[in-house]
This record gives sequence, structure tokens and C-alpha cells, in this order.
Amino acid sequence: MPETPSRDDHSGAPADETATTGAPVSRRAARQAQQGASGYAPTGAPAPTRPQTTPRASVSSTAPIDALFEEKGLAAPSSSTKRHDRDRRKSRVAAWGVFVIILAILGGLTAGGFYVWNTYEDQIRAVMGWEEPKDFDAGLAEGEASVTIVSGQTGADISQTLFDAGVTKTSDAFYSYLIDSGEDPNVLKPGVYSLQQKMTSEAAFTALLDPANKQEYTAQLREGLTVAQSVPRIAEGIGLPIEDVEAAVKDPAAYGVKAQSLEGWLFPATYTFDPDVTATQVIQAMVDRTVTALDDAGVPADQRERILTVASIIEKEARYEDDFYKVSRVIENRLDPSISDTNGKLQMDSTAQYPFADREGGTSSRAEELEDDNPWNTYVNPGLPVTPIANPGELAIKAALEPAEGPWQYFVTVNLDTGETVFSATFAEHEKAVAQYQKWCRDNPDGGCS
Repeated sequence: MPETPSRDDHSGAPADETATTGAPVSRRAARQAQQGASGYAPTGAPAPTRPQTTPRASVSSTAPIDALFEEKGLAAPSSSTKRHDRDRRKSRVAAWGVFVIILAILGGLTAGGFYVWNTYEDQIRAVMGWEEPKDFDAGLAEGEASVTIVSGQTGADISQTLFDAGVTKTSDAFYSYLIDSGEDPNVLKPGVYSLQQKMTSEAAFTALLDPANKQEYTAQLREGLTVAQSVPRIAEGIGLPIEDVEAAVKDPAAYGVKAQSLEGWLFPATYTFDPDVTATQVIQAMVDRTVTALDDAGVPADQRERILTVASIIEKEARYEDDFYKVSRVIENRLDPSISDTNGKLQMDSTAQYPFADREGGTSSRAEELEDDNPWNTYVNPGLPVTPIANPGELAIKAALEPAEGPWQYFVTVNLDTGETVFSATFAEHEKAVAQYQKWCRDNPDGGCS
């Protein structure tokens, strides 16, 4: 009979040892374990007994992360620390975002502020009481300034003149003073005045009224004045009796002028004389200045009167520099019998108006002026008027010598405010321009058309 193992082989061993150690503790258990592993049980020989080994402690892949750090002797970071770090990072990102938004808002406010300030600075200053003072502070006056007051200047004109000379702080300071104080600028006399720079408007007005500040023996003539208009300005500026000046201009030959009058020979400029100057000496100085201008322009001596006559018409008819040369060409084309559409008649309103003392120079001539048979009326008489009709300046003299090239025989100023002038080669073109002028006159009844 086969030998049956005694149960004494298991004495002292606990019944559940196999489950505890993982290795069989008897031959039967070993065979059963082998059969279970291979799926069959061999017969005839007992299964060998496997050597027992000490089991190793294994770490499961699902073991807590703390065990990984404990195995290396490290302390695992706590979940609360990680949350704190994440919160800190989120806080920093949020803070930067808020900072960027604030910068954007400030940038927008700054750009908008600049726009509003640049656009509405005057209004803002007025509302806030921050207006920049128009006038210098009292007591700042220093240095010297020469100011010329011309007859016919308005308060605004004088205000600009004072600003240009450095007398007042702003261009409208003096004008504002006149309005606020109710002072009349017409009480100021033409002349050249010695003032100071950085004056208040009130101080400047007082200084202009003081005869001690007026530079005596100074006369100023502008372009386009006639002899009749120049005489009182000369007398007033220099302080001479007007009768002496009227007598001085009566004899052109006394000054070497071979003409029937001194019209055109009193050169427009500012003159200063010694206190004991005579009227004759004053007129001689003005004639000499005209001769110098003619010589500088290269005008032959025998052409002086003709050039002055043409230049005087240009001076009265043209406003802008380019038009000076075009008007000169119209004059020459009308005087040229080979091309003239007007039979040699200039038909210039300035010449027709010249003999009439009440005419400073206008645009549309009155019927009596157009029909009057006097030697200056170029609507009646062909050719140039008998004398110049005003004192021309250097530009007009140059234009008389160098007329622009062009076929023009007509011109008309179509806008008296801007001085826009249309030049035409044919009468049909001219009629269209005249209609444009007439429309402007209808639209501007107070524009000075008559």
C-alpha cells in the first residue's frame, strides 16, 4: 500500500501558513499547487520541492504618492501647499491683468485729454478761469519800438501793428482794450511814434496820444496816393504849413521833372528830416527817390514819364503780384494798333475817376466820369492819360517794364473781397466775366461795387 504521510509533518505549523507565506508546506500541497499551475497532474513521481525564498515587499503603482517620497527619505508636499502656489500664480496673473487694464484706461484718458485740450483750450481756460493774459504786466516795459500809424487804419489794424513791433503781448490785446474802454482809435494821429516793448495796451494808447512820443519831421507815403492826397500827409507828418507844401509841388521843373505835374514822382516810402527842413527840400528828396527807383529798374531817362504813367495805372488796377504783370500786358495789347480790339483806348476806370476829387479809386465808374472829356479819361481818349494818376511803387515800375506774355485785352475783378480777377483774350469771354462780377455785386449790395 502506498505510504501515507503522517500528520506529524505539520506539527507546530499554523493551518493558514500557506496563505501567509505564499509557499506550500507539504508535498501534497506542492503537488496540488503544481497541478493547478500546469493544468494537469503527472503520475509516478513526486513533484520536487521548490526552495523557499524570502518574499520582497512590492510597491503598487496605485500606492499613495507619499510612499514614493518616504522610500527616498523625502517628505511629500502637502496638497494645501500646492493649492497655495496655484492661488499665488492666479493672483499674480490677475494683478497683471488689472494693471494692464488700468494702463489702457489711463492711456485712453490721456489721449482723450490731449484732444479735448487742443480743441477746446480757450473754452476750458475761460470756464476754469485759466485764461492766458492778453496784456503784459504793468512795469515790464523795456527797450525801444518804432510804430507807424497810417491814416485810415482801424483799431484792429493798429492792434496788429503794435503786436508786430513787440509793444503788446497779443495781436488783439490793443483792440480788446479799445472795445472794453470805449476809446476811439480815430483820435490817434498818423505818424511814427517812439514806444517801448512789453507795454500794456492802456500804456500804449496813452503813449500814442502824447505828442512827445511822435517822431516829428517824419512823413510816410503809401503806394497809390495822388499828389493831392500826399500833400496833407506830408504837412502833418513833418509839421510844415500845408500852404508851404502845396506851393512846393506846383513847379515840377524846379526838381528837374520834364512834365506838367509831379503826379507819380513822389515815391512811396517813409522819410525822416531834420527839424529845420523846408517843404521844397522834402519834395526834392521824394523826387530824387523816384529817380533812384527808375534808374535801379533800368528805365531810360527819356522813358521815365511813360513808365511812371503805365505803372501808376497798374498800381491802381491790380491787387496781387501776378496780376501786376498781366495788367501791364493788357495795357500794351490795347495800345498796339495791330491787335487792339478797343481802337487804342485803354478804357480803365482808374483813369476816368482820377480827376474827381471825391474818388479814392473804385471799380465801377459813374456815367459822368465815363463821359467827361478830360485828358485822363481813357474811355474817351486813345492812348495813355496825359500824366500818371498816382505814385507807383517798385513792383508796379518793374511790371510796366516787363509785362507778362499773353493775349489778354480785358480783365475784371469778379470778387471785390478776395480781389479775384479774370483776364480774357476776347470780348465774348470778357462778357461772361462781367456777368460773374455783376452777380457778385447783386449778392453783395454793400460790397463796394459803386
